Amino acid sequence: MDWVTNPEIWIGFFTLVALEIVLGIDNIIFISILAGKLPPEQRDKARKLGLMAALVSRLALLFALSWVVKLTSPFFEVFGQGISGRDLILILGGLFLLGKSVFEVHDSLEGKSGHAGGKVAASFTAVILQIMVLDIVFSLDSVITAVGMVDELGVMIAAVIVSVIVMLVASGPISRFVDRHPSIKMLALSFLVLIGVVLIAEGFEQHISKGYIYFAMAFSLLVELLNIRMRSKAGREEPVALHQRYAAEGGADDQKGGGTGSGQAGEEPTDSSQGKDQAGERTASSTAEGQVGERTGSSEGKGQAGGPVGSSGGKGQVGERIGSSEGKGQADERTDS
Repeated sequence: MDWVTNPEIWIGFFTLVALEIVLGIDNIIFISILAGKLPPEQRDKARKLGLMAALVSRLALLFALSWVVKLTSPFFEVFGQGISGRDLILILGGLFLLGKSVFEVHDSLEGKSGHAGGKVAASFTAVILQIMVLDIVFSLDSVITAVGMVDELGVMIAAVIVSVIVMLVASGPISRFVDRHPSIKMLALSFLVLIGVVLIAEGFEQHISKGYIYFAMAFSLLVELLNIRMRSKAGREEPVALHQRYAAEGGADDQKGGGTGSGQAGEEPTDSSQGKDQAGERTASSTAEGQVGERTGSSEGKGQAGGPVGSSGGKGQVGERIGSSEGKGQADERTDS
């Protein structure tokens, strides 16, 4: 029970949990992107299964800790550079991230949107398999980080379990945030391209400090969050609408041909109306009581006209040029009869 009162163990535990969560954010984002190809009712299930697979893969690698640590013996050489099992996994994992991220960027910008019944909707099994492969890649990175920070296997296991639970709780809000803001999705894919390049470089023994990588990612994310805040305050929508492999069906018609009831029309010419109408411009005829703004050809009911009126069968007031009037009227200029 010495570990309870040992501050070094607790500092290492909380530091490792924080690092595991930071390393797992990319995993969550990629899982959310892959799950976004599924119908809405299957996305939460895919995210949860993906994170559970991440927990299993991390624990399996931790229990095989002695084997992971020994993956430093060169298997073969390439241009005089020894390639060990660890290097080979890093290179293949980096290539996988690089290719997958570039494909997702192209598919989001140039791809075609689909619906539930279309062939573009990815199968549940295919998405889960891709998530499992991705979990293995990210698990290796996190396990190697754990090995370098903490010596006790129990502390490593506890930190991994806690970090996965946190990611499991936060996967829903994070994925919904990514769906609402397409620019965040593109930024996340760019991060994965960057991580893929780093993994390939480390596979060839070209170490790149993680501090530089995390600073670049944090700075880019901060700038994008400021842009989102600025657009929301200005009341503007997102500038880019990405293609979705699975899009919800539905929509509303913006234009309607006409109506036979009462209504209001702003600018378009109205040929006839059987109800009570108000029209802004150019109403040809009206059989009921109405108000017409300009150029009314004839009116059989009671009406008021602002412009030239040819004839009026009821009581009316005319500003200019009244040809004839059978009822009571007032004319300012040029009244013939």
